[in-house]
Amino acid sequence: MKVSFAAQGAAAPRLVVQVVEQDKLPAGLDASVADAARASRFAGKLGQVFESFAGGGGELKRNVLVGIGDPAADGRLAAFERAGAAVTAKYLTSGETAVAYDLGASGASAEEAAALILGTVLRGWRHDVYRTRLTDDHKPTLAEVTLIGAPAGAEAAWASESAVAEGVAFTRELVTEPANIIYPESFVERCQKRFAGLGLEITVLDKAAMTALGMGALLGVGQGSVRDSRILAMRWKGAQAAKPTALVGKGVTFDTGGISIKPAAGMEDMKWDMGGAGAVAGTMLALAMRKAKADVVGICGLVENMPDGAAQRPGDVVTSMSGQTIEVINTDAEGRLVLCDAITWTQKEFSPATIVDLATLTGAIMISLGSEHAGLFSNDDALAEALLSAGKASGDKMWRFPLGPAYDKLIDSPIADMKNVGPRFGGSITAAQFIQRFVDKGVAWAHCDIAGMVWADKPGATWDKGATGFGVRLLDRFVRDTLEK
Repeated sequence: MKVSFAAQGAAAPRLVVQVVEQDKLPAGLDASVADAARASRFAGKLGQVFESFAGGGGELKRNVLVGIGDPAADGRLAAFERAGAAVTAKYLTSGETAVAYDLGASGASAEEAAALILGTVLRGWRHDVYRTRLTDDHKPTLAEVTLIGAPAGAEAAWASESAVAEGVAFTRELVTEPANIIYPESFVERCQKRFAGLGLEITVLDKAAMTALGMGALLGVGQGSVRDSRILAMRWKGAQAAKPTALVGKGVTFDTGGISIKPAAGMEDMKWDMGGAGAVAGTMLALAMRKAKADVVGICGLVENMPDGAAQRPGDVVTSMSGQTIEVINTDAEGRLVLCDAITWTQKEFSPATIVDLATLTGAIMISLGSEHAGLFSNDDALAEALLSAGKASGDKMWRFPLGPAYDKLIDSPIADMKNVGPRFGGSITAAQFIQRFVDKGVAWAHCDIAGMVWADKPGATWDKGATGFGVRLLDRFVRDTLEK
């Protein structure tokens, strides 16, 4: 959406919105409108929308009230964001092309005004590239949002948030595209095209380079596919640092399960098994666009897991880049094989002080947390607390799980250094224990299992059904809080 700012009293489009706290109708509201709002049981609850029409001089106006509820409940920023999203949800396909928020009497801060726009923009994202028969009443029309009477600093606040919105949109695009369009090589190409001119340093490893480095775990996952695997590294040097912070994403662009093939029902969803890599790419875009004062490297391990005659088998033993050997018990536990080599290479190439990995790793985390929180595992309490705090502030919520030797021994193998799955119970924990074995001593590490968060079967507050863009706002807030203080 196009975003603009205007002074109080400026000409407004037909659709004008005022923000309302719970049980506090705006002062100066026309008495008939106030009576109609009360009669409609509009109380300014979070996301509640009331609409009235006014005419005069041959011009029709749509006057809208949107509630932010009790801002103290979830915080004012979250409330303003939800309010903006509610407006978009109602008017995106309404035929209206522009909306104006009149903030003159709202008392909104610059950050709250930016949050209002952010919610409006995020909820308006659609991917209609392949839909050729949409009727007019199903096509998005809302394309412009204007803030009237915005507080001082609102434009600067939005300039920063707009970069985050771009990052979320890019992640949603990557996650939504089908696997015949986005596969390891085209994922890299899409990123290279999007990042052109932004100042990111790009490194790409092809199959030959990874073979020479000894990445037997990652390459084993992709050996059954006609699509060659890739590693994509993106570095943003926005500040001088002794060591960078590394963000590592699992990028299985399609996951059949390999020889341990998944059931047919729902397998089409496995195009989003690259959601971790998508979130890392979107975060790096956001950091570059807002010129973040931080040294961050983003790494995407990109493979396609297919079950042809060359595919690895249950029982195979592979040697990782670290030299540790892995007995592959289940070829559908492939994400950890991708991450272990990606993390090893990241440590050897960039010597990061901190690593945060994101992966749609286990169904077990969805059994535990549903689609309300991502799972968090870490070897460092301060890092875990920083990520939990960033999740709460951004809305990409996390919940911490334990690690420990009792879980670690569950993945010991009788014929190799480890096996890639443990017993049925504690599956997300043993997966994290597996990854931890590849983290160098002294490196602060966190693993984010985001399997239940990257795709939604129904609309949410700031997204429609489909890709959510989860992870971008989490990581961006983490960088702001820990590296840009």
